[in-house]
Amino acid sequence: MESRCPILDTTGHDIHGEAAHLRALGPATQVELPGGVLAWSVTRADVIKKLLTDARVTKSARNHWPKFINGEIPPDWEMISWVAMDNMVTAHGKDHVRLRRLVGKAFTPKRTEAVRPQIEALTNMLLDGLAAGDPDEVVDLRERFAYPLPAMLVAELIGMDEQARAATAKVIDMMVDTTVTPEQAQSVLAGWRSSMAELIANKRANPAEDITSDLIAAREEDGSRLTEQELADTIFAILGAGSETTINFFDNAITALLTHPDQLALVKSGAATWNDVIDETLRVESPLASLPLRYAVEDIDLGDGVTIPQGDPILVNYAAIGRDPSLHGESACEFDITRADKEHLSFGFGPHFCLGAGIARLVAAIGLSTLFDRYPNLALAVDPADLEPLSTFIMNGHRALPVYLKGGDR
Repeated sequence: MESRCPILDTTGHDIHGEAAHLRALGPATQVELPGGVLAWSVTRADVIKKLLTDARVTKSARNHWPKFINGEIPPDWEMISWVAMDNMVTAHGKDHVRLRRLVGKAFTPKRTEAVRPQIEALTNMLLDGLAAGDPDEVVDLRERFAYPLPAMLVAELIGMDEQARAATAKVIDMMVDTTVTPEQAQSVLAGWRSSMAELIANKRANPAEDITSDLIAAREEDGSRLTEQELADTIFAILGAGSETTINFFDNAITALLTHPDQLALVKSGAATWNDVIDETLRVESPLASLPLRYAVEDIDLGDGVTIPQGDPILVNYAAIGRDPSLHGESACEFDITRADKEHLSFGFGPHFCLGAGIARLVAAIGLSTLFDRYPNLALAVDPADLEPLSTFIMNGHRALPVYLKGGDR
């Protein structure tokens, strides 16, 4: 049967072009997700801001998505991992407040600053590893730096050893890939739940100074505060959210700076800051594209003849916000660290604002500044047009980032 609405490109070939097309269609446009599931894609900045703070919008499929509740969404649906978890990301109302307050203790400004030595040590360790190689070889900087830095840091924070982290990383990579088959989707769900069960069992037997041990202790003090599934799913959410988005941030920021050497020069001269780079990258190349899923608790009238019916899923396109001309004018798609207004929502907005934003900013600043200090002549090894996007409409990044570490010396 021919689809009555646009089918999202699961390959992520042109997420920005697709978002611009959907934005032109109205304040929200129904699109087809993998498996023939329909959702409302929202790409306009003003509408997204409204929905992210609207009490009539929830992230809980088990409470507010009739098709999920009634079993119409099969357990092998390609995106099942995004809706089956039970943690602060998908919680609603009092449960969300309870879980967020509990997890928030791990991300206070004091604890964030205490992580600085770990970030610096991991950054230097990875860059030392790059320095040990052939200076003339092409290096995949995504694989060798952008990927392991945040992934290893978050693993350390939750108390996961390197072997377990590497295994779980493969599961997370498949979870964000929107081209997976139903069989692979089932494997992803089983894989990350098994990994979290092993981690929790290990920390129960050997508690330490880490987030997992803290959450277990809180649960043991009062079993009503955190169910076993909430515990496992919350730890996984911290691991996934803290790694995948930051990996893509580094990828996008490095790419932007290497393709805009004049702006990199501004940072090196002190005319601009690394915070300018961070916010402009998050604005024009949000590491998170479209995040599954939210749901309408009741009918929501968006104007222009568009109403999202009660129970329908909503797909917020974060990558579209910073590129909306109504917010940033005709230059919205241009990378410019000198622009005065760099407004973005890459850390979220409203009740679900990212608790780890402080750590993410710290990792970004230390990672970028140290990388370009150590390798001031870093250069892309391919034409920017040849960088291949990730096969997903959920994340925004590249499959690889090939560079010459000493490009200017060649």
